[in-house]
Amino acid sequence: MASRGASNPWFDLGWRTWMLGLEASSVIATRMARVARGGAEADREIELMISEKIEAGQQLQAKLSGPGAGAVPETAMARALKHCRGKVAENRRRLAR
Repeated sequence: MASRGASNPWFDLGWRTWMLGLEASSVIATRMARVARGGAEADREIELMISEKIEAGQQLQAKLSGPGAGAVPETAMARALKHCRGKVAENRRRLAR
């Protein structure tokens, strides 16, 4: 049996996109719990969310505008997913402490 997505790269990209959504939802839930508690920690978390989104967007733009970064749509999508999943993983680790 062929490996998942071997004949169709979009199947694998769809799977990884779904996984990103699942991973991000746990980060969102944890962050919203912190924000709901209020106080200085909530204010810091909100500021961090905003600054992280801006920074991640700028980094992704730079990655996708470089030479060969998006020669084919599948490549651009794979790089974007890798970038976003890395950011989500960083937040998951930070919030778990």
